[in-house]
Formats: sequence, structure tokens, C-alpha cells
Amino acid sequence: MNYYIIYKPYKIISQFTSSHKKKCLDSLNFIFPKDVYPLGRLDENSEGLLILTNDKSLNFKLLNPEFEHKRIYLVQLQGIVTPEALKQIEAGVTIALDAGEYNTKPCKVKQVREPENLPARAHPVSENLPTSWIELTLTEGKYHQVRKMTAGVGFPCIRLIRIAIEDIRLESMQPGDVRELKRDAVYKKLRIISDLPKNPSPRREERI
Repeated sequence: MNYYIIYKPYKIISQFTSSHKKKCLDSLNFIFPKDVYPLGRLDENSEGLLILTNDKSLNFKLLNPEFEHKRIYLVQLQGIVTPEALKQIEAGVTIALDAGEYNTKPCKVKQVREPENLPARAHPVSENLPTSWIELTLTEGKYHQVRKMTAGVGFPCIRLIRIAIEDIRLESMQPGDVRELKRDAVYKKLRIISDLPKNPSPRREERI
């Protein structure tokens, strides 16, 4: 099985093909095995950490909301965020989903300084626009959840970067970078117990 982390660039969708002629993951300067796929997605306008694998077991364990795996985001907001708005986000915000209204789970949020050495974006945010930054830690991932949460408290999201999933972090990666990881490292950093024995017996080659 294969395990990769990538820094998904802005304006690239989290899939390998598109019927709308949009830039996909196959535009990255890397040849992936044909059967890998992203675990979860970042929307076209979001950036940052994405895990790709062909390990179907990991897909269930990571995306099942019962396990509450942490996702950490850096979010640039339009306007100077207030302590009241941060408290609202932390306590939970009512957002609209296709199935109806949804109350987000309590989360962790704090205001932070603008990140240093932030990668340039194809469509930079105007320097004349007053903005602020927050670090937001969620244990769930509803459709456009971060954007809906910040807009719901009066501070629209204008840049969104996922920097970590549990202990897997972007660190010094730049947009478009790809790293291959070992299975044991991935499971350990994601705090998932592997279902493989420590010393598995040899398996016969299968013919399919």
C-alpha cells in the first residue's frame, strides 16, 4: 500500500480528473499509482495538507466522525476578528447543509499573527483590506464548514490553509510538494492502531 502527503495548491481540485476542465492532482509534478485517492477533500480555493493512499482501511478510520481526528487550519478572515466571535466559533455555530441546519461541535480557536514565509498565492489578497488570522482545530469536516462557520459570526474566510491532520503536518512543504510516508509512520502520526500484526506471516501471491 502507498501513502503520500501533498501540499494542495490553490485552484486545484482534490481529485485526479475533472469534467469541468479544472486543474486536478494529476497536474502536480509527480506520478502517483493509479489506485491512490485523497482521504477527504479540500475545496478548489483551499490549500494545504491532503493525504493520498490506496489503503481502504485507513479511509474508514480517518474519516469516521466517531474517532474525532483533529484537523488544524490557518484561516485569514476579512476584518479584525473579535473575542466574541472567537467564543461563538469555539462553542459551535449553526450552519446550513443540504440536509438542513447543523450545529457544529465545540472546537478550539485562537487568534494568531500572520504566518511568516507564507507561500504566495496565484490571486493574492489585497493589502488594503483589513484582515486577521486564526488557528482553528476541528474534529469534523462538513461541506465548506470552516467558511460557513466564520461567515456565520460575521468574518468571511478569504484564505484557508490546512496545516495538520493529527501529528501529520505541512512543516516546510510548499504548494505542489509531495512526500511518501511509510505505513507505520502514518498510523502512528494519525494516532490510529494498526490492524496488522507486528510480525505478519508471509502471504501467498494472489492472482486476480
